[in-house]
Amino acid sequence: MQLGKGDVLAIDTNGAMGANGAGGAEATPLIELRDVVFSYAGHTVVDGVSLQVDRGELVALLGPNGCGKTTIMRLINGLELADAGAYLFDGHVIDAAFLKDSAAAQRFHQRVGFVFQNADAQLFCATVGEEVAFGPAQMGLPADELERRVRDAMGLFQVADLADASPYQLSGGQKKRVALAAVVSMNPDILVLDEPTNGLDEDSCDIVVNFLLAYVAAGKTVLMSTHHQDLVRRLGARAIYIDRYHHVVEAPSPSYGTESGATD
Repeated sequence: MQLGKGDVLAIDTNGAMGANGAGGAEATPLIELRDVVFSYAGHTVVDGVSLQVDRGELVALLGPNGCGKTTIMRLINGLELADAGAYLFDGHVIDAAFLKDSAAAQRFHQRVGFVFQNADAQLFCATVGEEVAFGPAQMGLPADELERRVRDAMGLFQVADLADASPYQLSGGQKKRVALAAVVSMNPDILVLDEPTNGLDEDSCDIVVNFLLAYVAAGKTVLMSTHHQDLVRRLGARAIYIDRYHHVVEAPSPSYGTESGATD
């Protein structure tokens, strides 16, 4: 699979929040967490986490259940706000004040494409075609551009033949691929994926893996969580490990991953 500037993944060199890296200056990380703390119901689930993701990287978060991987992704997508520390996206602090600006918040959410572990949490349209078209339609794109993005995204995830089907009647793997197509159709700068191969059969897993490799090769960025060490190796991802105390640690623990990225 090869992607280029003529398809839905065309690289936007004029980011909605400003371009970086001009004149040989050190590039600003796309994602940066600085000593971030977040608690839920009195329990700390992210404890002083610092990490960064640069443009063009494929990064995997690994760690035991309950270590805070999903919460970190929700923070990065602006669905939660840090209790302490700072989150910067493309050099801009993402906090309550930033997200109160509806125009800035809309641009931010278009640039960060979040796919939930459970695809049912984000599928809500009557048909697959409407689902994939929903995001680009909110961007006010011309009709021909909207049609092209939907066609390209559905083709990438091999769901074009399901355009008239109800998302609720699809298999788990089909739902995950539709959710991915719906997010990719908005051409985000980064995909944030919570367990992207969880529950997928081998064929669907291969489709997702081949897409992610082509996506990063096209200059895009991916941050994903996974328990599957073999998936990390297959993608050549940079691994960041979170321990059961909700801290970033230097070395992996053998218990952090399994050797399967797809269901039997």
